[in-house]
Amino acid sequence: MEIKKTAIAGTLESSDIQVTVSKGNDGIKIDLTSDVKERFGKNIVKTIEEIVNKFGIENINIKAVDQGALDCVIKARTITAIQRSLGTSEEPDWEVL
Repeated sequence: MEIKKTAIAGTLESSDIQVTVSKGNDGIKIDLTSDVKERFGKNIVKTIEEIVNKFGIENINIKAVDQGALDCVIKARTITAIQRSLGTSEEPDWEVL
C-alpha cells in the first residue's frame, strides 16, 4: 500500500499520542518525541512498526509526539492516521485491527 496524503490522529493532551503520517521514499522512518523515550521509546517505536507492517506499507514517514499514551492508544492512533492517509477510514482493514 502507498500513502496518498498526510494525515494526523491524536492530540497533545496528557496520556495521548499525536501521530502524523506522510509519504516516504526511504523505508519506514519514525521520529519519536517523548518525555519517557529513554525508558519506553523502543517499545513505542516497535508498536508503531508492527502496525505499519500489518498494513504492508514499505515507505512512510511518521512523526509521533507521545504524552504518556498506553499501548492500546498508540495502536489506535497509528491505525487511524494510516487509514486517513490511505483514504480508507470509511472502510477499515479489519485484518489489521
